[in-house]
Order: sequence, then structure tokens, then C-alpha cells
Amino acid sequence: MLAETNGTMIESDEATTESVGTMTTEESTDVETHVEDKPRRNRSTSHLKLVPETLELREHIRLAAETYTKQLDKSRPFNKSALEAHSRKLLEQIGQPEGFLGFAMVLIGNAFWKQQFLAIPFERRLLLLPHCLKHAEGCPADYDEFGLDCEKCGACSIADYKVRAEQLGYKVLVAEGSPIVLKIIVSGHVDGILGVACLNVLEKAIDKVLLAGVPSYAVPLHSGDCKNTKLDESWVWHCLDKYEPLEESRTSGYVPMMRASNQMFEDQFDEVLPQVRQGTSTGDTLLGETESIARRWLVQGGKRLRPFITLAAYDALTGGAGLQASPGDDLPKFSVEVRRTAMAIEAFHKASLVHDDIQDNDPYRYGQETLHRQYGVGTAINVGDYLIGLGYRLVSQSRRQIGAEVASDILDRLANAHLKLCEGQGAELRWTGEEILKLTALDAMKLYALKTSPAFDAALYAGLRLAGPTESYDAMVQAFCRHIGVGFQILNDLQDWEEQAPNKIVAGRDAELAKPTLLLALALEAATGTVREELEKAILEPSSAIVRAERMKYFYQKLGIFERAQALVEKCRSRAEALADEVQPDPLRQLLYFLIDTVLSDSTVPVPQVKLVPLTGLLPIVGKTVGAT
Repeated sequence: MLAETNGTMIESDEATTESVGTMTTEESTDVETHVEDKPRRNRSTSHLKLVPETLELREHIRLAAETYTKQLDKSRPFNKSALEAHSRKLLEQIGQPEGFLGFAMVLIGNAFWKQQFLAIPFERRLLLLPHCLKHAEGCPADYDEFGLDCEKCGACSIADYKVRAEQLGYKVLVAEGSPIVLKIIVSGHVDGILGVACLNVLEKAIDKVLLAGVPSYAVPLHSGDCKNTKLDESWVWHCLDKYEPLEESRTSGYVPMMRASNQMFEDQFDEVLPQVRQGTSTGDTLLGETESIARRWLVQGGKRLRPFITLAAYDALTGGAGLQASPGDDLPKFSVEVRRTAMAIEAFHKASLVHDDIQDNDPYRYGQETLHRQYGVGTAINVGDYLIGLGYRLVSQSRRQIGAEVASDILDRLANAHLKLCEGQGAELRWTGEEILKLTALDAMKLYALKTSPAFDAALYAGLRLAGPTESYDAMVQAFCRHIGVGFQILNDLQDWEEQAPNKIVAGRDAELAKPTLLLALALEAATGTVREELEKAILEPSSAIVRAERMKYFYQKLGIFERAQALVEKCRSRAEALADEVQPDPLRQLLYFLIDTVLSDSTVPVPQVKLVPLTGLLPIVGKTVGAT
């Protein structure tokens, strides 16, 4: 049923109330107790990233990790939580302190993947080196789109590894960060990684690279000091020039299907989505401009997570061949009809981004100007509308091959997702002016359930429905996607405060626009007395965007809002895991857990730290003092 909340119509059915309402009104009041019951998300971990001072002790832990890992099930990758649990157990067994936890996690990961890495041909490997090993002054290397293009100048230790690696056939990259590495892996250039980095960088890579099933071997730097760093060079040579055929079975992973999803928008793009208007006259060129802009936007940027979900769900119910493939194998074979449906999901998603950017007047997307900034609002709206029509056509044109009833069911699910998205976006746009002071955490969670969850629901359902009847999965899919969608949006709210977040040029954009976020709702519920009065002033009084963002960051930090939001992400995660535990067959359950760990990844949650100043002094001097780190 529908309920009217502050003049806005939003969905409030029984399932939504059960799944999101109970996570806010009751649990937000005692969230600090909840946070203490479990390890705090993004808690300070600097004390857990110590590297043993002597080579003897480092070697001792490395050998112990190799012995420990022999007993582990290697049929599938483990996530960061499981890796941490194994590492704690190892340190306890060998009598070493908790401070070596990060170091032990790297070594267990190495032992788990070493044989599979050594079985990869040299020409399919990547050697990843950090910037801090090069000489900062006088370095002749230039940067390309992937990082430092290191020349063979012999001026630093990078050249020692680089020359030998390139002689063997390695690709060599001098750069930081797992997003770039995963991009290279998904593009199909390499199948395994030999990387050198500090523990801070390696921790961020665990969720992204190892979880996807990428055979990797990491050599940790002795410290995070970029000016005086060292490493155990012998550990690099342990793997750099060694090749050993694999005698054991490979670990299953999602790299092949991630590549299959990526290829739809590259080499296979014209096959899946042939261009319609290809005339050369002036009239035909203008008629074809909308299609051309839409096609360029469709292939631009993004993680392409939603089409991947469709392909992986279909694979899970049709034997799991793609899941069992190795990164070096041929790409999983999906019919053009399955690929069209997956591309339709991305077309809807990209259309929603075009319209959302217009409504929020966002200046950038994927690190470039948004479409309405490039072509004007009218053209951008039209391109978004075109993508919606394109999405429906991609499914409907396959109805003879996949069956009219299957096509109809998928189209109905897409239409339902489209309607919910519009309802959620419409409600968000109505929370303006003084009305926003009435925003509750429950209101914000309902918006998230409408705006974000349906896209995951449509992607997962489409893949399952292409594989066969879905009656036994329908309720699970809706509830599961509600939890990961809401959790994903909360993480996005938190990520909005991260200076280097994807697609963000400035931090605190949502606060600048006074958008109805969960963070704002939690702050309004938590603030009382003078703090509430000052918070309302910060929201309503005219001020520059930067000043408003800094004020809101101050209140969020003072009221513990970032931690409360993280606790709700953990609740979303636990509820999604409970649903996944009951799912059969195993490949589908494995996919659901992969989505939980990917979409609700620990490493994406920033917790901004500000220097708290007396509240009475905040507003006059906010531009000078608040926000210091």
C-alpha cells in the first residue's frame, strides 16, 4: 500500500517496513551498543599493520602461513573477514602479537594463491610496483592512463625488477590502487599480479582483487613511509622468474564473467547493439546524433556491475560453467539474447544517471563533465529518454528466442523498477526547504529502498528468469536486493565525504545541496537543544556550498553520525547474508555472497575526521577551522 509522508507518496508496504523501518527507529537509538558488539567498520587499524623488524621473523611467519594454508579449502576465494579470522588464528598458533595481523593476512593470501599464480604464463602476468621505489628527483618517466611509464634508465630499484620482468614477458606498471589493477584484469590483458606495496595499499586491494579470484602474490614494504621504504627483495625473486604448471584444481572466481560483461561494451558492442542510423548526409547525421551520444554514454565509465549480475545469475542456474572458468580460459559463452538483456539493465541505469545528474545539477560523472554540461539540458533529457526506450527494445527484440512469457516477465520487472526509481527520486526532490527538518531515518531508508534497490533487483531477476522459472526465488530476490541496495546507498552517502571518491571532484556534495540523506536524518533525530538549533541554521540559512558542507561535516562528526550509518550498513549486510545462507544451488549462493562483499565492501567506507571546535565558535569561523584533519 502507499502512505503519505510529509506530502510525498512513497512505498510503505509490509515488507519495506519490516526490512528498513526496524533498522532505524529502534536500532539507531542504541547504535553505539550495536557497534561495540561487532568490530567497528573502518575502525583505526594502524596498530594492526606492523611489519616484523627482522628478516628472520618475517620468514618465520611466511613459512607458518604456507603450512597453515595447506589445510584450507581452495575451491573458492575467501573474503576479507574470513582472511582476518584465519590470520588471527595463525598468529595465536605461533605466539605472535595482534599487531602483525595485516602482515599475516597478506602472507596467508600469498600462500593461498601462490601455486595458481606460478601457473600463469609470464606474458599474462602484471608486475605492480609503487611510486615510492623510484627516485622522486630527476625521474625521466612519464605518466599514462594507467600510471608511471617507467623507462629503463637504471636510476632506481624499479629498473632492476622491470628489466627482468619485461624480458620474461610481464606487463609492468608503476601505480597505486586496486581500481586500476582490477580494470586491467577485467580488460583481459593479464591474469595474475605480482605486487609490491605497503600494508595500507594491500589492505584496500584485498576486497577488490582477491575476492574476484585474481591469483596474486604481494610483497609488503617494511613501512608506509614513502621516503624511506624497504622490502625483502628475495621475496620478489621467489616468484618473478618462476613458472610451475598447476597440479591442483583452480579456485573458482568471477574474473571470466566480469570480462564477459566488459566485452559486451567493447569488442561485442556492435554485435549486441548494432547502430541503426549510419547515413552520411547532413540530415541523417543530425537524426543519428541522439543515437551516437547515447551509444558513447552507454560504453563510458562505470563498473558495469549490473550487467555482470545478470550474466552471473544466469550462469549460476545453468551449470556454473563461467564461475568454474579460469582467468586465462576463453570467455564464457552467452547467447546474444542473454547479452542484450544484460545490456538493457545497463541502459536503464545509465538513463537514470543522466536524469539524476540534471536534477541535482551535478557537474561531473566518471571524471568528465556530465551530459547536460556537455550538450545542454534538453539534449541530455532526450538522451536519457532514448536509453530507456533502448533498454525495453533490447529485451523485446529477443522475445522469439527467449520466449514471449520470459520477455514479458523481464519487461514487467524492469517497468516496476523504473516506476519505483521515479517514485523515490520524486520523493527526494520534494524534501526541500523547511520540510527537510521533518526528515526521519525511516523516511530516508524508504527513499533508498525505492531509488537504489530496484536496479539490483531487476539485474538479478533478469538473469534468473532467462534461466527458467523463478517462483521459488522471487521473495528472496526482492528482500536481498532491498538490503544490499539500501546498504549501498548508505555507503555512497559516506563516500560522498571522501576527497578521492569515484566520480567526486569535491567532498560533501550531498550536504551542499541539502539532499535528504540518511546522514542528515540521523543528525536531525540525534540533535537536541542548542545543537538542534544550530543544525537547523546550518541547513536552512543561506551560505556558500563549501561553508554548508563544512558545517554539516562538523555536526555529523560531533553527533557520531558516520559511525551510526556504518552500523546500519552492517545490519544490511547481516540480513542479506541470512537470506543467502538459505539459497540453493551453491553457485547462486556463492554469487549472492560475492555481491554482498563487493557492494558492501569495507574498504569503500570513509570516516571523515574533523577537528572539533566549540559549537558557539563554529559558524563564524567554519571556513578556517572546521574540516582540519
